[in-house]
Amino acid sequence: MKTNNSILFILLFILLKGNAQDLNSTLYLMPWPKEIKETSSKFNIDRNISISISGNNQDRVHNASINFLRRLSNRTGIFLNQGFPLVDNAAANIKIIFDKNADLSIEDDESYTLNVYQNNILLNAITDIGAIRGLETLLQLTNFNENGYYFEGVSIKDSPRFVWRGLMIDVARHFQPIEVLKRNLDAMASVKMNVFHWHLTDDQGFRVESKIYPKLHKIGGDGLYYTQEQIKDIVNYASNLGIRVIPEFDVPGHATAILAAYPEFGSVDGAKYSVERNSGVFDPTLNPIKDETYTFLENLFSEMAPLFPDEYFHIGGDENEGKHWNENEDIQVFKKEHGLKTNHDLQTYFNIKLERILNKLGKKLMGWDEIMTPNMPTTAVIHSWRGEKEGFPKGGTLIDATKNGYSTVLSAGFYIDRMLSVEHHYTSEPIGDVKLTKEERARILGGEATMWSELVTPFTIDSRIWPRTAAIAERLWSKKEVNNIENMKYRLKEVSFRLEELGMTHIKNSDVILRGMTNNQDISSLKILRNICEPLKIYSRNKGGTEYQTYSPFTLFADACINDAEDAVMFNTEVIKYLNAPNKKSLDILLSHLNIWNKNHNAFSQIKDNPNVKILEELSKNLSEVSQILIPTFSNKKISRDTFTSLQENIKILSKPFSDTELAILNSLNKLVEYSKTNYLVN
Repeated sequence: MKTNNSILFILLFILLKGNAQDLNSTLYLMPWPKEIKETSSKFNIDRNISISISGNNQDRVHNASINFLRRLSNRTGIFLNQGFPLVDNAAANIKIIFDKNADLSIEDDESYTLNVYQNNILLNAITDIGAIRGLETLLQLTNFNENGYYFEGVSIKDSPRFVWRGLMIDVARHFQPIEVLKRNLDAMASVKMNVFHWHLTDDQGFRVESKIYPKLHKIGGDGLYYTQEQIKDIVNYASNLGIRVIPEFDVPGHATAILAAYPEFGSVDGAKYSVERNSGVFDPTLNPIKDETYTFLENLFSEMAPLFPDEYFHIGGDENEGKHWNENEDIQVFKKEHGLKTNHDLQTYFNIKLERILNKLGKKLMGWDEIMTPNMPTTAVIHSWRGEKEGFPKGGTLIDATKNGYSTVLSAGFYIDRMLSVEHHYTSEPIGDVKLTKEERARILGGEATMWSELVTPFTIDSRIWPRTAAIAERLWSKKEVNNIENMKYRLKEVSFRLEELGMTHIKNSDVILRGMTNNQDISSLKILRNICEPLKIYSRNKGGTEYQTYSPFTLFADACINDAEDAVMFNTEVIKYLNAPNKKSLDILLSHLNIWNKNHNAFSQIKDNPNVKILEELSKNLSEVSQILIPTFSNKKISRDTFTSLQENIKILSKPFSDTELAILNSLNKLVEYSKTNYLVN
């Protein structure tokens, strides 16, 4: 089995390498720079490498330089003479020059120029954050040959296309400890993302310590929350990486955890609420006609705002269906008295009052696209999650909001929790072909990947964010014309390994889950299945939100599987190539896969009885039988009608989900079956 896997890996490497060379790219840069010229120069990396910094208040760049040297030393194994930036600028062979410190706002200049010569390296930037971005690019230029390590010779002029390149992490559904957040901030910085959107409250949890309303975190948080000192620590950690932190306190809906602590602010008088354990959209909603509600929110926001220096403050505002508002007679009377025809109008009334509260605190209100109504002030920022195209859905899209005068951020197309392919995210374009004025274009700030955490824990979250989010980072940083999918995949594979260097667990934890499923038996057969299976997509894993609760196990086969399953991607590519133009190279790759899957069931059967493994037996057995039939068939042997009928039955079984996963090669197998029917079936 090891021999077959080795052959498969070599074939995959050759395939990807070949694609990259065809595209005239051998660098593993991501995001791709705005302008780049490759030269014949190489800067050799040895123990004498050193850094100097010129610029006022060097704290950020100084920290980034130390981190750069540590990562470089670890990657190359070289013992450096200097592990810290030099005071003597003349002696350094890597010179960093910047003009000023960034304010951490959308106005920051993140541009830089980087020139790698044979004997020195020059990195120039307007701001310290631009210098940090340039250092990440330089580290990505690390390469090696038989003589040692070196930096590729280049001349780069780089700056981002969008000023807002974010990752939202939901810590309400599943609490994410500080160390999880920090390692993801490190990963964000490595691909030049600059906004951490911290979704702190929802029906399943309130995750911030409140000294004014302590029941919020004690009852609403189940004891899992961040102290205010921890909040400050994360904000400071992110700031050193050039990342802004945007908090989200979701109101008036998604408020079950708040009302579990303080039910008097709910829309149902005398109701008793408890923290929600399931997923979905729930009815508990803050009461928008009580003065006490706004006093509560003003006190709460006044306490929270100083913890987050950024000028933007996200209030959620999504998925409020208004059921409890409809059932409250006082609210219905209030709506009539104030000329509010719909619950949308009532929520706008609520949002406007919140905006005034936040304005007094020096904050700009931001909310999901439901907050956009005709009466909502254009000072609010619209976070579009339902679409970027004009006119669909009505009133909820990025372009509609932009043309109506709002600043906008896009998340439609970047919902990484839906478990869609990296191609889907990479081809999601914030602007598309829509004609915009200069002013309208400026109002499109950028986009955010969204990691909703109903189905992720601290153990699995990295594998759901990375490496796909690196491709999203490129979409938001690089020019629109940088859109070659195969070239992106070639670079992303290397970036994935580099993320692991930073401490990300997206690769290794998959094997840990499989070992746990088998009680530390041989997992080689499960890894083969994992590499062709993907988690069910678009929330079909947890239909109705009731199959899994917040305390359910997330150490199952589906949690070990990822998007874009490696062997499936390769197999599917070769099937298309072969069917379009039959050739020996593609056929050899197909047969190599089929031989592995044919033999795999024997190894799978050696795993001692285990309920979490036994559920995969049908998958393993039928995949083996399909492979066993197709191998001789594609060696130009005829297939009998009875055998073909058996093949169809096998495929039918493989078409169903197994342990909340789907067989990612199913469509390709179906194509091979149809090809067999046309070319090899005995009449």
